[in-house]
Amino acid sequence: MKAIADTGFIVAFARLNDQHHSWALNLAKGITEPLLTCEAVLAEAAFHLGSSSYVLSLVEDEMLRVAFDCSRHIPQLLDLARRYADHKPDMADLCIIRMSELNPRHMVITVDESDFRVYRRNKRETIPLICPPRGN
Repeated sequence: MKAIADTGFIVAFARLNDQHHSWALNLAKGITEPLLTCEAVLAEAAFHLGSSSYVLSLVEDEMLRVAFDCSRHIPQLLDLARRYADHKPDMADLCIIRMSELNPRHMVITVDESDFRVYRRNKRETIPLICPPRGN
């Protein structure tokens, strides 16, 4: 599976008591190559989990791969931040949108369906998502 991991997926995978844990665990069983992500997502996940070492271990174990250099995409990130200012996107969301533009064959794995259904890559394209079933 070619995919980009957002914060919510990582947190749900790690937390046994997360409402989406079973979904994330089942999804992770089908991972055959590292999920792409960015440093902003890793930082958010580490904050929510209270464990940088756990999040870094997912990179070390090659479940995740940091595949985005924010400094090379400042103009595009700034444009996205301005375009979606009314939604107040965090840095991780902006990076994930940009990563989706750069990796168009990758789905975005997220629990944040409401925002990612609004966001567009390349100004008008919907972002292909993998989300937990509704009602879970």
